[in-house]
Amino acid sequence: MQEKFPPSSREKQKLLYRIKRLRGQFAAVERALTSDDECADILMLLAAIRGGVNGLMAEILEDHIRLHMMNPEQKMESPEELGEDLIGLVRAYLK
Repeated sequence: MQEKFPPSSREKQKLLYRIKRLRGQFAAVERALTSDDECADILMLLAAIRGGVNGLMAEILEDHIRLHMMNPEQKMESPEELGEDLIGLVRAYLK
């Protein structure tokens, strides 16, 4: 298991802001369902949530690659091990 590398305060704030925005989007879906909004409108809200989650996942995946896989202070694994780790991350992300 790789050791954790704490994100900078600014990066952490960006990620937390994304979470808060997603929380607001979920609340909008709940309001739309409660007020019997049109299905198309609710689907648009859900698509926005999906985009937000994908963006959050991409940001964290990028940070992981930069901080753990490309960090010169990190103990170097073989290119094959790094490749397998990256493939595993991408497969998990694309599910």
